[in-house]
Amino acid sequence: MPFPIVNSIISWFLKKRKHQIELFLKYPEDVQKELLSKLILRAKKTEIGIQHDFQSIKSYEDFAKRVPIQKYESIEPLIERTRNGEQNIFWPSQIKWFAKSSGTTNAKSKFIPVSDEALEYCHLKAGKDMLCLYINNNEDTKLFTGKGLRLGGSSEVYKDNDSYFGDLSAIIIENMPFWADFSSSPSQQVALMSEWETKMEAIIDETIKEDITSLVGVPSWMLVLLNRVLERTGKDNILEVWPNLEVYFHGGVNFNPYREQYKKLIPKANFKYYETYNASEGFFAIQDRNGSKELLLMLDYGIFYEFIPMSEYKGENSKAIPLSEVKKGIDYALVITTNTGLWRYLIGDTIRFTSLDPYRIKITGRTKHYINVFGEELNIENVEDALKMTCEKTNALVKDYTVAPIFMKDKNSGGHEWVIEFAKAPKSMSYFTEILDNALKAINSDYEAKRYNNMTLNMPKIHVAKEGLFYDWLKKNGKLGGQHKVPRLSNERDILEDILTT
Repeated sequence: MPFPIVNSIISWFLKKRKHQIELFLKYPEDVQKELLSKLILRAKKTEIGIQHDFQSIKSYEDFAKRVPIQKYESIEPLIERTRNGEQNIFWPSQIKWFAKSSGTTNAKSKFIPVSDEALEYCHLKAGKDMLCLYINNNEDTKLFTGKGLRLGGSSEVYKDNDSYFGDLSAIIIENMPFWADFSSSPSQQVALMSEWETKMEAIIDETIKEDITSLVGVPSWMLVLLNRVLERTGKDNILEVWPNLEVYFHGGVNFNPYREQYKKLIPKANFKYYETYNASEGFFAIQDRNGSKELLLMLDYGIFYEFIPMSEYKGENSKAIPLSEVKKGIDYALVITTNTGLWRYLIGDTIRFTSLDPYRIKITGRTKHYINVFGEELNIENVEDALKMTCEKTNALVKDYTVAPIFMKDKNSGGHEWVIEFAKAPKSMSYFTEILDNALKAINSDYEAKRYNNMTLNMPKIHVAKEGLFYDWLKKNGKLGGQHKVPRLSNERDILEDILTT
């Protein structure tokens, strides 16, 4: 079948989903309320359902009173029992897939259950919706005349007793529909290779021969791949390798620090960037407009949402609110109840609503990824915005970074210690440091107050990292590729000190 015909057929199929999306856009609270009722009804005879008497839950208020907010550590014993073969503990259908996630700061692996319902009605559905929204916004797309380059997990799927575990992306690749596999590159065999550096070379071998029209993957690792493609081919930019490239679907980390580097690699005025928000626990939001920096919260993926205002955050002892009570401009910790049996699960991310009709969000960070040793309440969004302003003024490009506190000692003030790897270093590090400090003061009044006369915080201390330092650190810790990321902010010093000794 000729590629233009394939492009038309697949595009028509994907566009049909837009009508279902419009339903939850029109009735968001009703869709969420009905979804919660269905989840409770579905799981009423599970061990969790019996323990919390799901049978008698009649309202959201009943649900919130009856079921506690929980972190992974609280439910780990139930997950381990399921991995050892027990079923019907937190979800009625068989759980045989587990997405292995080590997180960013904790070396201990998490095994997130993935039900068949979550695979079909959340993760795979979201992949189709991502394409649906893009195609509806770009009627002249030629996306399916070529292939999408997918840069997924670094591990194959492993069998353990009667269950399977691996990176979520590897699990999704194992379960992708035939048409998605047909339109993707590299092959499944290469995509599931476990040794990251060998895999990168194999991906390049396969994809430089293809007509690649889209990219899908985490920005930091995609950047490594694209630079290696240029090294291999001797080309000046990626469009010389793949002239029909039109869109990059990205997620996993804040894109702002990488934006200028991508513009240089892909010098195309109308090139599109589409952001997604997903995790091992579920797929939550998708950019639904060209050029937007907001994400549409997807409300019919079998996920019921609750939110904890960060000003009142107390971990598992917090009080959450439903979607109908959220307000714009407030940072919320995200709590999810899902069709894989996660009940009022505190995922660890923070978001902010930018629109309530429809519900659009921005990811603002992690509940753990902040520095508040001195009352400065510095979050990832503050840092990313300040770095962007600083790079614009100093003509620098940041590749990777991490920040940790310098604790007060005796009569000495504290501070923040940075390790930054530059793609393009500033001419003067002292000027860069001064501009960064001023930008943080302008963005965060608490930081500014603590910096007054160096009473609590001294000027930031910045180490310029050698080239490849963060890559070497990730490699040392067995975290190359896939969903692994460099931790940005920490209230402790162990990560920063380990990076400095790499």
